Amino acid sequence: MQTRILSFDQVIDGLISLNRPHFVNYLAMYSSWYGGIILDPALMMAPIDDHLFHRGDGIFEAFTCRNWNIYALDRHLDRLEKGAAVLDLEISVTRPRLVEIIGETIRAGNSGDCAVRLFVSRGPGSFSANPYESVAAQLYVVITALPQTPPSRYERGVILKTSAVPVKTDYLATVKTCNYLPNVLMKKEAVDAGVDFTISLDEHGYLGEGATENIGILTKGGDLLVPRFRRILRGITVTRAIDLAATLVGKEIRSVSEADVSREQAYTASEMFVFGTSVNVLPVIEFDGKKIGDGRPGPVYKRLLELFVEDELTNKEMLTSVAA
Repeated sequence: MQTRILSFDQVIDGLISLNRPHFVNYLAMYSSWYGGIILDPALMMAPIDDHLFHRGDGIFEAFTCRNWNIYALDRHLDRLEKGAAVLDLEISVTRPRLVEIIGETIRAGNSGDCAVRLFVSRGPGSFSANPYESVAAQLYVVITALPQTPPSRYERGVILKTSAVPVKTDYLATVKTCNYLPNVLMKKEAVDAGVDFTISLDEHGYLGEGATENIGILTKGGDLLVPRFRRILRGITVTRAIDLAATLVGKEIRSVSEADVSREQAYTASEMFVFGTSVNVLPVIEFDGKKIGDGRPGPVYKRLLELFVEDELTNKEMLTSVAA
């Protein structure tokens, strides 16, 4: 059978007829390449020769919007700008205009409870590794339904396993690039092993990060420790957790700080935590087959979760309204 050569009209007809179950979760997309907002999921595309896709040459941020308020937007955009500077990558609009585009795209998606993914790419222009062959940097903003974390993860806790994927180098680890192959392999590890998350180790045996999560432990002495950000991404959620945990010092905990955290320290911790944008904080009840604490979510985890919920709902300094 000879493969068909499709006309423009046949391609468009094929797109229009697409009906994929996951499309229901795709609410809106802004594309600087198209020059506006797209509402039909079948048309939410980008050029195949955009260096973002065939070279991973771009950066991104992912954040949540609840009740028409984006949480920690300024912190996400600060990190985006720092990453762009490291990669000598142009953000094609001013920051105030970027905030406007994000709000307009959320409103076009018609849901005040959603997830936002913001991509800045080197742009289309060739299939080589030469960034100067791109015609112009591009901006994509994708709005999707807000992922729902199963309540059991908060109530009963999650299970971790050490990853066999090496920790990233300093240079690549500290920028949120779209080159995410190690992260993909870590997520595959977790699914294949039947655990919730895997955690990387450096060559000295110190804990790194998950595929898309940061971690922390509470020592038996009451010190809340998170791995140093030397070779892991400085997560927005975990850094906010450090801020919130500081209010517990002298009461529920003794101290909070960055530290080199060994796997053995984690095994003997009284509590262990996973931090991430879509979950805020989850309790770890088992790591590498070893029970953490008494194998149940602990009191400090519960306080941190309460503080995050309150922060998302009431802290005006952390919220950016996108309501019309």
